[in-house]
Amino acid sequence: MTGRLARHRSTLVVLAGLLVAVAVVALTGRGATRTAPLDPDNPDPAGAQAVARVLADQGVDVAVVRDADALEQTRVDGETTIVVTSTDQLGRSTIRRLRAHAGGARLVLVEPGPGTVRAFGVRAAPYRVLLDGPRAADCADPVVAGLEVEVDSAVEYAVDGGCFRGEHGALLAEPRPGLVLLGAGEALTNDQVVRADDAALALRLLGRGDRLVWYVPTVSDLVGDDGVSLATLLPDWLRPALLLAAVAVVALMLWRARRLGPLATEPLPVVVKAIETTRSRGRLYRRAADRAHAAAALRAAARDRAADRLAMGPGADPAALVRDLARHTGRPVDEVDALLGPAAPPPATDQDLITLASTLAELDREVRRP
Repeated sequence: MTGRLARHRSTLVVLAGLLVAVAVVALTGRGATRTAPLDPDNPDPAGAQAVARVLADQGVDVAVVRDADALEQTRVDGETTIVVTSTDQLGRSTIRRLRAHAGGARLVLVEPGPGTVRAFGVRAAPYRVLLDGPRAADCADPVVAGLEVEVDSAVEYAVDGGCFRGEHGALLAEPRPGLVLLGAGEALTNDQVVRADDAALALRLLGRGDRLVWYVPTVSDLVGDDGVSLATLLPDWLRPALLLAAVAVVALMLWRARRLGPLATEPLPVVVKAIETTRSRGRLYRRAADRAHAAAALRAAARDRAADRLAMGPGADPAALVRDLARHTGRPVDEVDALLGPAAPPPATDQDLITLASTLAELDREVRRP
């Protein structure tokens, strides 16, 4: 038992230090204003103040920068580790500035999303998973060999190699030398750093050198062309799939249209006499008590017949038609206008409608007389 304690003495010391740091953060961090997740000055459960303080206590020079300008003014070299949290706040311009300034420094990205990993040359999209227990490193990396990580949720990266592998990829991946993707970001938080070997993972990953630059990007660093569009959020495999689906739909439409053939006219199965249609329409008007519509139909038909009889042609001017009818029949202009004019009043009763129909029939007979 004594020998086992001696072998794990350093781990126990680090764990005790983290517990003390968490307690100090909980007692003294009431006035803190930083609330972003994994912020090194955030004392809340989702913050990472405990890890930052323990790293500083272990002799690591921790420099916190919160915008791209401050990052470019911070000295970095081959012995510097740059950890980037709040990676969802990165854009094309800030990623470009980060890569240019990092140089030969070791870069650790905490839970980067699809757009961020694509900008760093990783084509496979990350996959968020839920962990139901500790996951062993199960890799040959001496930094995390023998450790177990335990968090509620994490992000797996489908790259070759990596540690803490699951169904869709690794929680800790190094797609190329100097670039580390940490999918278990919750291992750095104040409330989960003491679970399993999360503390050892955080300190070994971020405390490998004597200097740590903790970069917390913000949206205020973004420029106008950094906007996120639907195309940037879609995985690469979905675009050809959508194109293939569109081609299939067009092909289906052409196939169905060719199968149906061109349009063809067919004779009606029965012949409906015009008088039957007229009577049916009249019954509908009567049932609806629409005397104005019926009167308008009668007057329009009478005007068409009169214009044809007087050789005035279709679309004759109503006022000219009224004058010619009055001259041809010998009736006063006002009387003809009250019968056929566009401003003629509609009949008030059914009897008035019958009288109008009889008068129009008589006028039609007068027009036909030579």
